[in-house]
Amino acid sequence: MRKILLALIVGAFLMAVAAVLSAPVSAQTTTTVALASNGNKFIAAGVAFGLAALGAGIGVGTSGSAAIAAVTEKAEVRTTALIFVVLAEAIAIYGFAIAFIILGQSG
Repeated sequence: MRKILLALIVGAFLMAVAAVLSAPVSAQTTTTVALASNGNKFIAAGVAFGLAALGAGIGVGTSGSAAIAAVTEKAEVRTTALIFVVLAEAIAIYGFAIAFIILGQSG
């Protein structure tokens, strides 16, 4: 529980730093605004994939350890346990796809 709380605090800190360092949009020309929105797309894509990878890591760690424990007790549940681990890993793939969708949008 402490690791999850620490990861959330670090994530919130990094998001706050990114918000402070992002370029202000007031009193800027259109080319600068376009560059600022381009930078925001990179931040959004990074946050989307980072949080998805964090969630997938937590999910795979939890379901993987439970799967190993279940398979050692009863070998017939190996396929079912593997499916749960793969479902947790799919979260990272979804985050990767969303990051590409964000980066592919025309600004």
